[in-house]
Amino acid sequence: MSEPVYRFIGEATRGGIVAVCDHASNFVPEGIELGVPPGTLDKHVAYDIGAAGVCERLARRHNIAAMLGEVSRLVVDLHREEEADGLVPTTSDGILVPGNIGADRDKRLEEYHRPYHSAMERWLDEVQPGLILSIHSFTPELESKPGQERPWEIGLLYNEDERAALHAIRLFGELGVTVGDNEPYSGRELNATMNRHAEAHGRPYCAIEIRNNLITQERGQARWAAIIADVAGRVKLALETA
Repeated sequence: MSEPVYRFIGEATRGGIVAVCDHASNFVPEGIELGVPPGTLDKHVAYDIGAAGVCERLARRHNIAAMLGEVSRLVVDLHREEEADGLVPTTSDGILVPGNIGADRDKRLEEYHRPYHSAMERWLDEVQPGLILSIHSFTPELESKPGQERPWEIGLLYNEDERAALHAIRLFGELGVTVGDNEPYSGRELNATMNRHAEAHGRPYCAIEIRNNLITQERGQARWAAIIADVAGRVKLALETA
């Protein structure tokens, strides 16, 4: 296995703000045949559309270094616990992934999932960030539930540690953003990366979901990166002065 599992953008400042993006890429390594219909890798089921672009701009324009996952979640979902059913998905939002039926789960863990999380652990231990941003995107509606609109522009997800999220919800709201509190789904049900690398270590974090039709183009990515960087800076200040 020679393909990169992750990449870093920018130089992290110790005690500063960093970003992680589990679903940055729709890349499928050589030798893995998913058997999905044409065009599937361009859909949200394969990666978080626009999220990598937001992280690129956070790093290059706002001094928020980022770590990006470089393997499609249809190969292995980096934002799942090792024992989770959806780690190597056989279906996703109603789309069958026949190549994953009977796939070697342990091999996918060893080649992709564990190297990614081991590298993240080393990085965060070294940087000791004051705030972690976990950047994801979501669809305006699910393919399996057409017509059921998701009105939020941004959602803040959290499990047990709500410190940073509640500040962010308030601050995004003050900017006129339609913001979801544990929407479009709950961090109490799906928060694997932040549970492991933030909550388990007492590190404050904002798990941010951006509606992907807002960030499909570079202009939108730049706009939302600027908004997120502004809010993140004020969240960090609020945490430090609490």
